[in-house]
Amino acid sequence: MPRSIADLTLSFGLVSIPVKVYAATEAKESIHFNMIHKACGSRIKQQLVCIKEEVVVERKDLVKGYEFAPGQYVIFAPEELKELEETGTHMIDIVGFVPAGSVDPVYYEKAYYLAPDKRGDKPYLLLLEAMRRTGRAALARWTWKGKSYTVQVRPSLEGGLVLQQLLYAEEVRSFKDLNLPQGAVSDKELDLAMMLVDQIATDFDPGQYRNDFKYRLEAAIEQKIEGQEITLTEEPEPGASAQVIDLMEALRASLSGKAPKTAAPAKTAARKSAKKAGDTPKPAPAKKAARKTGK
Repeated sequence: MPRSIADLTLSFGLVSIPVKVYAATEAKESIHFNMIHKACGSRIKQQLVCIKEEVVVERKDLVKGYEFAPGQYVIFAPEELKELEETGTHMIDIVGFVPAGSVDPVYYEKAYYLAPDKRGDKPYLLLLEAMRRTGRAALARWTWKGKSYTVQVRPSLEGGLVLQQLLYAEEVRSFKDLNLPQGAVSDKELDLAMMLVDQIATDFDPGQYRNDFKYRLEAAIEQKIEGQEITLTEEPEPGASAQVIDLMEALRASLSGKAPKTAAPAKTAARKSAKKAGDTPKPAPAKKAARKTGK
């Protein structure tokens, strides 16, 4: 059972729903590299250096400053910054309901799961079902760790409520800043494109996708530990495989399954050696590599 990170109250009109907040995502163990001195193979130690006096400064002697002019700073003490933080209320205040698909996912930041706390089952299910039936999601205000956020509360496909932290408008760039193409497409091209979309339509299954780079990197680490060399592959020259093709011809060929195949990316030596050993490479995790290095 995951641990909740906060106990809050979700206000829905005059209805209060006690909820527990859980992180919706988790960072899987990734592969970290250390900076090494190439000449002797030792790790590099990072230090904080004063650019004026050219001396090493300890962290306890640091303060935060804002540069308002070149080389000029206003200094803030920790207690001054603390005073400026938002006061937490342990409330998620719903301010309105919007159509479920009206918030562009580009505004999505971090997601959390909401689960009912004690005596919160019935109002929780009531809000969940009301949003499902009306096809709407809630917009709310939430203060967390000294900062105020605009959030979306929406039904999840798996059956619960998701608290979606949103970016502010000033944090999202506009397409108006880009030189987007103007004009129209022909009906014939559109019909073929829609047929192609329908032909390869599928449902999203996150289990079908994996971080292939991580597995290739783990395999390469194992090879390095075992004393094997990794052969670098030559990158294709930019534009070498680019072709000017007729759009209608490409659409028809795609529908018939006779589309010209583009050159596949060159496989790394790690993938080649893994393929010789079996169908699917099963590299050891980074922890195993660390144990071997210790030996």
